[in-house]
Amino acid sequence: MDITNQTIQGYRAPQVCSLVGITYRQLDYWARTGLLEPSLRQARGSGSQRLYSFTDVVQLKVIKQLLDAGMSLKKIRSAVEILREQLASDRPLTDVTLLSDGHTIYAATSADEVMDVLRRGQGVFGIAVGKVLREVETSLVDLDGHREPESAAVDELAMRRSARKIS
Repeated sequence: MDITNQTIQGYRAPQVCSLVGITYRQLDYWARTGLLEPSLRQARGSGSQRLYSFTDVVQLKVIKQLLDAGMSLKKIRSAVEILREQLASDRPLTDVTLLSDGHTIYAATSADEVMDVLRRGQGVFGIAVGKVLREVETSLVDLDGHREPESAAVDELAMRRSARKIS
């Protein structure tokens, strides 16, 4: 097979700009400054075109969404660099869920692990309140069989069950 005649599948800058919702000037700046360089083909001199992979486009779209959410490009750049360092050997950036409160960027690399990216992986934790509610309900059901009879106290669990039956 002649490799010189083989065409590389990817996305050129005008397509990427359209898909991501950014200007060519932004895309060019991000590539030149190393925020996200095209993984398939770099621009080499006048007239050559960059070629971006699907994964590149996804990452660019995430960067754009973080910008739209109010994050500064400086913070986004730091977060991307830190994520690349920390995840290079473990998993690709596309396996990470990014969260932001407008001040920092958090990365969820699994259902149990969230880290503050801008603080170089400072661990944070989340509590799924719905899950805790279900655990307490289950515990109360188990406890209900072993409970002493109460006088006129209102049983909140019984009220919840009644409300579900009505709905």
